[in-house]
Amino acid sequence: MYRVYEQRNGGRFSRWIHKTIHFPKHLWYKRQIANKLQKIAVAIRAIPERNQRYRGAAAVEGKSTSEDIRRWVQNQAESSLYQKEDELVGIEGDKNMLLGWLMDEAKHQTVVSVVGMGGSGKTTLVVRTFKDDIVKRHFECYAWITVSQSYVIEDLFRRLIKEFHKAKKEEVPAAMNAMSYNELLEMLVNYLETKRYLIVLDDVWDVHLWDKIRFSFPDKQLGSRVMLTTRREDIASSSFGVESHVHKIRPLERSDAWVLFSMKAFSSYPNKSCSPELLPLARELVEKCEGLPLAIVALSGLMSSKKSLTEWSTAYNSLNWHLTNNPLLEPMKSILLFSFNDLPYRLKQCFLYCSLFPEDTVIINNRVIRLWIAEGFVEHVEGLTPEEVANSYLMELIFRNMLQERFYGSLPACKMHDLLREIALSIAKKEKFLAVLDGSETVEETGALRLYITASFVSHLCHWHLEDVPLDYLPDNLTSLFNLKYLNLCGTPITELPESIGKLRNLQTLNIMATKIKALPRGISKLLSLRHLLMGPYYDGFWVKIPSSIGKMKKLQSLAFIESEGNIIRLIGSMTQLTFLGITNVKERDEEDLCALIQEMKVLSRLFLFVADGEEFLRVDALSSPPPYLDRIYLTGKLEKVPHWFCSLHSLRNLYLNNASVRNLALLNKITIEKGAMPNFEFLEIHSCMTLETLPQGIEHLTKLQRYTFDNASEEFMESIKEGGVDHARMLLVDERCKKYT
Repeated sequence: MYRVYEQRNGGRFSRWIHKTIHFPKHLWYKRQIANKLQKIAVAIRAIPERNQRYRGAAAVEGKSTSEDIRRWVQNQAESSLYQKEDELVGIEGDKNMLLGWLMDEAKHQTVVSVVGMGGSGKTTLVVRTFKDDIVKRHFECYAWITVSQSYVIEDLFRRLIKEFHKAKKEEVPAAMNAMSYNELLEMLVNYLETKRYLIVLDDVWDVHLWDKIRFSFPDKQLGSRVMLTTRREDIASSSFGVESHVHKIRPLERSDAWVLFSMKAFSSYPNKSCSPELLPLARELVEKCEGLPLAIVALSGLMSSKKSLTEWSTAYNSLNWHLTNNPLLEPMKSILLFSFNDLPYRLKQCFLYCSLFPEDTVIINNRVIRLWIAEGFVEHVEGLTPEEVANSYLMELIFRNMLQERFYGSLPACKMHDLLREIALSIAKKEKFLAVLDGSETVEETGALRLYITASFVSHLCHWHLEDVPLDYLPDNLTSLFNLKYLNLCGTPITELPESIGKLRNLQTLNIMATKIKALPRGISKLLSLRHLLMGPYYDGFWVKIPSSIGKMKKLQSLAFIESEGNIIRLIGSMTQLTFLGITNVKERDEEDLCALIQEMKVLSRLFLFVADGEEFLRVDALSSPPPYLDRIYLTGKLEKVPHWFCSLHSLRNLYLNNASVRNLALLNKITIEKGAMPNFEFLEIHSCMTLETLPQGIEHLTKLQRYTFDNASEEFMESIKEGGVDHARMLLVDERCKKYT
């Protein structure tokens, strides 16, 4: 993959472009060898996958087996039961919430799940709750067991029975070790069925565990509780068949993170506080931990032996080396590696690939999905598009807390924790999967199949990122890049694409957003493998014109943004597989063709429409049956009326209205959202809608609303939501609901 940033030296950059364009002929042979080696590597990796799920820790460390690490992690979890109280920071509020769920008046059995990434403090929080005297008095019996990845159900039963008897100082049944599954199950049920019990299942990895174990936990309406900790959100949010609560661990607040770091890092300093000269660097180090308690404790231990600014600077600048080689950070690394080792191979390579993005990058989901597809990471699944399969991979990585869910504006996005990224880069480099070059290494030294370019180096031309590079044109011999699948020219001053671009037969994604390209060449329609064509306004605000042959590109999934002129709307009518469509310069007379087009696009999920000018009205009410999967609508311009089909969109998550005044003002102020309408709606943005005077009626029925924006609103509207205004109470209700997602 090529990723090129702006170069200051124009001459060097020109020479680099020249070499790059002629490089593929020489590279082709190397690429064939690399492809064969990669296939061999995949086959080799698949062997242990079938036997014992990829012993990644052993492969990376070369010294510990997977079972050694599992046993070590289990011991660490159980040792948390004896953690010192003064080492716990910032969890009092969360603890009180858990106590409320454990000891409410409900008589039926309840499951309480605590979920978060490795090292986030799940076990610490549950330990603090479990050990509280008020809990011990409330429940007649209680037990704590660590489940982990490899478990035998009979062993779990034995450990539970043993823990229950130990807690009450009772003799453990001697014959228990020889008992069968049914005998153990009967013993456990008989012991629990007359008691109010509390059971903690720590470190659950298997989504099927509850189905295997639930029958051993009788529900006699005595107020019993089961708690579990897990790194996987799909486990925490499972349907347990009983009432359940989920608490997602949040990163420590900055102030709490600093307190936790200072406890150990400065324990031998005068007054146990940071010296002024170290303060900026210490703050940066704490920020790097992003509120992850495990990382804060590990790094504070590393820094506690370093006293001078020079020592601190050296350690900070060589953090990647320390993560790989320093035994003080081994516990943290092992726990984080545990999550990686649990991933199936298809997710491992997708996860490692995300480490290519620079530190702290918020990665737009659609972008990384297209890159995974171009890399060949996404398997074929009958009945699903590659984008749908790749999205399921991304969601699983988020559910497993390997990636953090974020938003880039209103666009779904994700982020990799800084320390997870460092570990991922270490694994990827050792496996020759990818490497990041900073100018200190040569391409040959890395031996990697994928390179992230932070200087003027090159690798194979599967992807070419030229975002914001001062490149005025693409040479005709660009077409010699026969393997190119992803070409990103966003933000470059390029004025045109060569006619020969049609020879890039493997190209899947072409991004020319914010360039100076005014029109696409006719040859663009020869790109029959193209799935995503992304165009934006060039520098003076006009939109890119497309040739009439665009309709030949049957594989297109994304087409945005095209200008409505002539019969272009009819020409793209055959592209019924589009999931993303953006049309500009829409006029009132386009209503019939536009609505007919949208109605035929059964898999459309994102629709962006911009009116031609301030005099035109956007008319889309003729749409009788909108696409069922439409989840994002972006409308800019005056509306003829509020579309009647808005409230029938059960998949709609995001609505953006800009300058959306309505010809009939009374219709706008009578918007009513009925109970049950738009059940998945999450984001509402209304900009410069000066005719809106009150909150939409029924906005409180949007039970999943996470965020709203009313920007540049009318005076009447602002008065209505102020304290004492007619909509103030409803606004408070909406605010309270949104807080759950912040």
